[in-house]
Amino acid sequence: MDAVAAQNEGEILLTPEGLRRLEQELDYLRTVRRPQVANRIKQALEFGDISENAEYDAAKEEQATLEAQIARLEAILGRARVVEDDGLEGDGQLVTVGARVRLKDLETGEELEFTLVSPAEADPSESRLSYESPVGKAILGQRVGSVVEVDAPAGKLQYEVVAISRPGQGPTSG
Repeated sequence: MDAVAAQNEGEILLTPEGLRRLEQELDYLRTVRRPQVANRIKQALEFGDISENAEYDAAKEEQATLEAQIARLEAILGRARVVEDDGLEGDGQLVTVGARVRLKDLETGEELEFTLVSPAEADPSESRLSYESPVGKAILGQRVGSVVEVDAPAGKLQYEVVAISRPGQGPTSG
C-alpha cells in the first residue's frame, strides 16, 4: 500500500525510527511532564484563593497544553503503520517512506538530500521531508533517473531523482 492509499484509509505511515521517537516522546510526557505539571498545580493551590492566582492559571494552562500533546501523539500512534519496505520492486528501487533521496534541481544543478517521512516525523532542520509536501508527493513511487515537476510559489521546479538509499544500505544511483 502506498502513502496515498494509507492516507485515504486514515493510516499514518511511520519509519521504525519515527515510531520509536514518538513512543519515547509520549512516554516522557506521561511519566515526567504530567507529574511535574500536577505538582505545579498542587503548589499553586497552596497559595490559597485560585480566583486571583496567576500561578494556578498558568499551571492549568500548561496542563491543558500537555494533555492536548498527549492526545495528539496517542491519535498518531493509534493510526500508525510502520513501513519497513525495502523499496525493491521489479527492475529497480522506488522512492518510498523511509528512503533517503538525493535530487538534482535541473535549473540550478544544486543537489538536495533528505529522508522521506510521515508528516508526524517531518523536520526540515534534520532533512526529514513529509511525503505530503509538494516535493514528497512528486517523488513518491519514482525511480532513480525519474524527472518530476513540482509546483512552487516561484513557479514550476524540475528535479531528477539521482540516488535512493535506505538505512543500512548503500545508495542506488543512475
